[in-house]
Amino acid sequence: MAPGHVAYGLGAQYGLRVTAETVLAWERGVAQPDERELKALAGVLWCAPGELLSAASTLREHRLAKGVGPEDLARTLGMSPAAYLRIEESGRWRGNERQAAALCTALEMSAAQFLTATGRNEELAELLNRAVTTRWQAYVKPVAKLVPLDRVLVEDVLAQLHADYQSLMASTLSWSNTGRSGAGAAEGTGQDFLDRVVEQFWRTAGL
Repeated sequence: MAPGHVAYGLGAQYGLRVTAETVLAWERGVAQPDERELKALAGVLWCAPGELLSAASTLREHRLAKGVGPEDLARTLGMSPAAYLRIEESGRWRGNERQAAALCTALEMSAAQFLTATGRNEELAELLNRAVTTRWQAYVKPVAKLVPLDRVLVEDVLAQLHADYQSLMASTLSWSNTGRSGAGAAEGTGQDFLDRVVEQFWRTAGL
């Protein structure tokens, strides 16, 4: 179907005034349809809304991919539709741990996808950096509050990451040259670990 045909279908079937140029902009990724337009576009093209989206990275994209309305999702989470939509628009999660777990279940999101969709990867990275370089036990509660994972699993993962980092630092110092060059080698290797600590967290958690 040419863009003009799609635009005509949107108008004839759904009463939307959309030009062929707008459809072309959607195809090129220059513009994005709103929720009503996306659903209508899927109807015209005989597919599910999620099939028209690239890999979902925001809460809105995950919700649209699953075809869930904001009112239904808000009801599942135990919050008002207005409160949920504010979260979706801001990209910042304001719910509690139970609601986060319910959201992941409703939208079939992994814990890693949840963190990405709510813009909290940097916050997690900062907590993990502190956990592996100091006393990991102090960071179980804040990390568990941030990610929708069982607290026992968070404890196990933090303990393992701390042990891996400390072991890496000790072994690097042992085989490096003594003095400044040895310390520099250890610091460089340790920084590599810290730069990938979020990735290491999910891998260690088996996710």
